[in-house]
Amino acid sequence: MEPAAFFRPQPLASPEPRSRAPGKDSEAGAGAGARESERGSPGADPLPDPARLIRDPLSGRTYYRGRLLGKGGFARCYEATDTSSGHTYAVKVIPQSRVAKPHQREKILQEIALHRSLHHRHIVRFSHHFEDEGSIYIFLEYCSRKSLAHIWKARHILLEPEVRYYLRQVIAGLRYLHQRGVLHRDLKLGNFFITDNMELKLGDFGLAARLEPQDQRKKTICGTPNYLAPEVLLRQGHGPESDVWSLGCVMYTLLCGSPPFETTDLKETYRCIKQVRYTLPTYLSVCARHLLAAILRPVPQDRPSLEEILQHDFFTKGYTPAQLPPSSCTTVPDLTPPSPAQSFFTKVTKSLFGRKKKSKLAVQEQDNLSRLVSDLVLMSICPQNSSKEPRQAQKEADVPPSLAETAPEEGSPRSLAAMGSSCEGSEECLTAAAVMESTLCALRNCLAFMPPAEQNPAPLASSEHLLWVSKWVDYSNKYGFGYQLSSRQVAVLFNDGTHMALSSNRKNVHYNPTSTKHFCFPMEAVPQQLQRQLGVLRYFASYMDQNLMKGGDLPSMDETESPAPLLLQWFKTDQALLLLFSDGTVQVNFYVDHTKLILSGWEPLLITFVARDRRALTYQAPHLQRLGCSPELRVRLRFVLGLLRQHSGT
Repeated sequence: MEPAAFFRPQPLASPEPRSRAPGKDSEAGAGAGARESERGSPGADPLPDPARLIRDPLSGRTYYRGRLLGKGGFARCYEATDTSSGHTYAVKVIPQSRVAKPHQREKILQEIALHRSLHHRHIVRFSHHFEDEGSIYIFLEYCSRKSLAHIWKARHILLEPEVRYYLRQVIAGLRYLHQRGVLHRDLKLGNFFITDNMELKLGDFGLAARLEPQDQRKKTICGTPNYLAPEVLLRQGHGPESDVWSLGCVMYTLLCGSPPFETTDLKETYRCIKQVRYTLPTYLSVCARHLLAAILRPVPQDRPSLEEILQHDFFTKGYTPAQLPPSSCTTVPDLTPPSPAQSFFTKVTKSLFGRKKKSKLAVQEQDNLSRLVSDLVLMSICPQNSSKEPRQAQKEADVPPSLAETAPEEGSPRSLAAMGSSCEGSEECLTAAAVMESTLCALRNCLAFMPPAEQNPAPLASSEHLLWVSKWVDYSNKYGFGYQLSSRQVAVLFNDGTHMALSSNRKNVHYNPTSTKHFCFPMEAVPQQLQRQLGVLRYFASYMDQNLMKGGDLPSMDETESPAPLLLQWFKTDQALLLLFSDGTVQVNFYVDHTKLILSGWEPLLITFVARDRRALTYQAPHLQRLGCSPELRVRLRFVLGLLRQHSGT
């Protein structure tokens, strides 16, 4: 990792034009461009791309293949939607060419048979499978918040209550497997999937196997290097104790920020595992240290069972939240445990009066929003003509919402066809991890061969279409992260992962319920269910306009219906702010002197340096690599390289 010493600004006085709302300070995929459609005339709606339709040759059911969720050695996993019911799955697609040999096909069929037999709350649900001439398709439960690996990449270190929350669910699923004589053999963060309501599901049974007697166990070394048990490396076979070892490595990674035996050299990692050589940070609680030491023992029989782990003081004497907020995927949650008196009062109240029900209004509001999003998504996949005429919506009030009041504004309902145009993202959408990886690679190559120089080469002609964040507000302790682009478009990445933007002419609202689904509404036709988010968005816009100085906005221009790139993820350090966008752009704002670096393009990588006077100069990375650059620019590039390495985990 590049040391932070490459960039040593003076002690921090105040961040970028104090980009915070008044009050306390506190994740993937990209949206596609808007697609207009005229409702009311037959055949006006665009049909889905036939190349992205999957058809079951036996039942005739069709599925719309959406964004790429992940890929492995044999298969790729996509989001898939049943075009008749609108139900969303995760579909594992295995090309027939990858299972041409009999033993390869047998392995896939064994995985299907094993996974189909599993039914547990904390196991990814198997739905069905079929195949055609080109591929085998395995349809699984869709987990919208991806995996624990994505949360770890955004957070690196989790709180002990969070770790207990996740581990309890992992152990529940793992205990079910072991009771059925199944070994997972590949426990790691990427195989713990997270649903929309923050429930953990254990998945990926490609390496799973039936438990055999000690003398008949397979001696194959399989799994992820950082999580392999010593007996597996010593070819003594894999047993339930080996899964327990991997569980200990997972616990260590979540609490400490990296796996216990990770080194830069694989042979050295294996040596550390065999010798059980690792260190326990001093900031860990005594209970956490004791449990890790008990699990990570060289002799399998000396390790505690899953039941004994749950009875350890780490679990019995520590607070475990009943539910985690979705915002904990990217930011540290407030997990203050309830007081004993409050807990006692709650129990007594429930015993006397039963569970407190949600108000009908709150339940109806949530149901309406769910129905709205589902209907809009279905409309973009299975267009249907609507003969209903939209009712006239009331004009929005001109009074900007205050900090204390962001209640929904009044408005009459409109038919779905009139509320906005929608579009689906493409499977090539970039994730935050992909943005970091690609930029990291290009920047590393640029700096590795750059000769010393005293000044920068001639810049390119400035691009009027280059967008950057000119103002920002971190209010993630309550709402989310707000920002204004140089095009004057204002947007908010909410804590629940949704995204809403206000066009520069303030006539349209762009809404992304997920990173790959986009809806555009005229300002006067924003659905009632989205009025609260709109109120927060308008508050951010008003606050930045009134309290933050201009940050180099572009001249006013006519805005098309295509939305600006989405903010995928953001990170704050003591020295800078890192922003990752869905079009691959990476922006770093340096607090101390208000300079910025914007990396975009990739082929070639374009490097834009926004100086203190807001003057922006753009260079091609290959030119800097060949001719060198000024020390002022070089030190910032090295700092950004180190920042990307730190947050990508490489």
